[in-house]
Amino acid sequence: MFSSRGGGSWHDSNGGLGPACGATGRGPGAARRLAHARQGLLGGHEGQPLVVDNTMYVVTPYPNVLYAFDLTREGYPLKWKYRPPVDPNALGIACCDAINRGAFYADGKIVYNLLDGHTVAVAAATGRELWKTRIADLSQGETTPVAPLVVKHRVIVGASGGEFGIHGWLKGLNLETGRIVWTAYNVGPDSEVLAKAGTFKPFYDRGAELALTSWPADVWKNGGAPVWGWMSYDSSLDLIYYGTGNPAPYNPEQRAGDNKWTASVLARRPEDGTLVWAYQFTPHDSWDYDAASEMILADLAVNGRPRKVLVHFDKNGFAYTMDRATGEVLVAQQFVEVNWAKRVDVATGRPVVDSTKLTGASRGDIKDVCPSLEGGKSPASPAAYSPRTGLFYLATNNMCMDYQATRATRIAGTPFIGANTPYHAGRGGHLGAFIAWDAAAGKKVWQTTEPYPVWSGALVTAGDVVFYGTLDGWFKAADAKTGKVLWRFKVGSGVVANPITYTGADGKQYVAVYAGIGGDWFLLSGDVRSDDPADVRPPADFMPDIARHTSQGGIVWIFAL
Repeated sequence: MFSSRGGGSWHDSNGGLGPACGATGRGPGAARRLAHARQGLLGGHEGQPLVVDNTMYVVTPYPNVLYAFDLTREGYPLKWKYRPPVDPNALGIACCDAINRGAFYADGKIVYNLLDGHTVAVAAATGRELWKTRIADLSQGETTPVAPLVVKHRVIVGASGGEFGIHGWLKGLNLETGRIVWTAYNVGPDSEVLAKAGTFKPFYDRGAELALTSWPADVWKNGGAPVWGWMSYDSSLDLIYYGTGNPAPYNPEQRAGDNKWTASVLARRPEDGTLVWAYQFTPHDSWDYDAASEMILADLAVNGRPRKVLVHFDKNGFAYTMDRATGEVLVAQQFVEVNWAKRVDVATGRPVVDSTKLTGASRGDIKDVCPSLEGGKSPASPAAYSPRTGLFYLATNNMCMDYQATRATRIAGTPFIGANTPYHAGRGGHLGAFIAWDAAAGKKVWQTTEPYPVWSGALVTAGDVVFYGTLDGWFKAADAKTGKVLWRFKVGSGVVANPITYTGADGKQYVAVYAGIGGDWFLLSGDVRSDDPADVRPPADFMPDIARHTSQGGIVWIFAL
C-alpha cells in the first residue's frame, strides 16, 4: 500500500499511486541492525513512523505521545516530545486495544488523531501544538485510532465504533485551522450521506436513498459503518477512497436488508465530501467482514486493456480489482479459503452466498465459516504493490470460525455486538501466510506459510525485496519474485506494524518498523503480559503457545541495507 515520496522521505500513512518503495539498495543479504529505540510504552504498536527532512516522527499508542528523533546524529537523539492530554475513558471504549495507526506530514505540520476523539496539528520543527479539534463523541462509543489523510488543504478523518453501534462518518477539516468543513455519513438519507442527484453514480446500485431504504425503520441511526482503516487519493480523478466497517449489531436478524453503505468502498470529493460512487463488498454482512482495508491505486492491463484500477483485499476473503473511476468490478477471486460465498458475480457485483453459512439468532450455532471475522486479511495490515513485478504482497490469516448470533440491545457507549465466534485453523493447519497476488489475473503467485496469523503491513523495494513481520517476533525479508526468505531478525515482540523505508542523510537506504504485539491480538494471543506462558484464555486457546514466543514491546527498529 505504501509508497516512498520524493527525497527519500516517508510523509504519510496512506497508500496511493507511486513506485515501488525506496532505492535498489545492496540486496537483502546486506541488511543489518543499526539501532533501536524504546518508546517507553508497552502495547499494540500498529501504524508506522514518518521520516521528513532527516527527522523521524513516532506516535505511540495511548496516550498518543509524539516523538521527533534526529536522524543526522549518532544514537538518533530526541529533538522534542509532544504529550497531549488524552481522556483515559477512551481506554474502556476502544474496541481492539488502544492503538494508533499513524500520522501525516503536510505543510510543516504533523497531523494525527488522539484516541479520545480529537485531531491535532503539531509544528514539525518544534513540537508546538497548532490546533486541536474534537471530531468524535466518546459517549456514543466513537474513538479515533485511524490515520488521517491530507489532500490539499483538507484533513480527512474517520472514527471507530462499529462494535458500539455508532452512526459512521467521514469528516473534512481545514488544514490551517482545524475547523470541521464537512461531515459525510456512510448510512442514512442522501442529504446526510452527501449523495447528490446527478453526481452520485454507482456502477451497480441505482436510485435514491439507497443508504436509507436498505435498512428497517431507523436502525441505520446506530448501524455502524465506521471508518477505521486506510484512505487513498487519486489526484487525476480528484477522488478519495475509503472502506467502511461492519454493520451493527453482529446479529443480522436485527437489521434486515443490504445495510448500505456498510462493508463498502466509497469515493468522495475531498473538497466538500460529495459522494461520487460506492460499492458494497458484503451486502447484509452476517459475519463482521469490515471493508476497512486499504484501496491500492495502480495502472494494470486487465483482460488485455489498460485500466486505472483500485485493488482491495477484503476481510471476506475476496480480492477485488475495480475500475476506480466508476466502481465496476473487473476481477474478484478468493485469495484465502472462503466458504460463506461461492463466488462474486461481476455482472451484478454481488456475492453468491452459501445459504448454509448465513447467521442469525434464530439459526443457532453456524459451524466452520471461512474466513473468520478476523478476515482473510486484517484491514490493519496494508498490502504493498510493485510495478516492477506487477504483484501485490500481503499478510493473510488462515482461520475459520463458528458463529452463534444472539440478540443485542444498544446502550450508548457500550458494546452492541450479539455474537459468540470461536476460531480454529483453516485448511492445512497453519494460521497465517504471506502471499504474492496477481490482481490482473486474480490468482496467487506464491505463498509462505506461517504458524501464526500474519498481522504486519508489507513493504516492497525497487530491489525486489519484500519485508514483513510476524506475531512471534520475526522481521523478514523475502525475494519478491519467488517468496524465498532471504533474511530474518528477532525483534523481541510480535509485529503488527507497517515497515517503511527512507534514505538517510548519508545517502544510504534504511528500513524501520515497530515491534509491539497488540491490536486484536491484545485480546486473542493469550496473556502475553503474564509470567505464566500457559496463561491462555478463550478465544485465544486456538493458539495457546504464542506467549512462549513473544512478549509485550514498544521498540522502533532501524536496519541499514
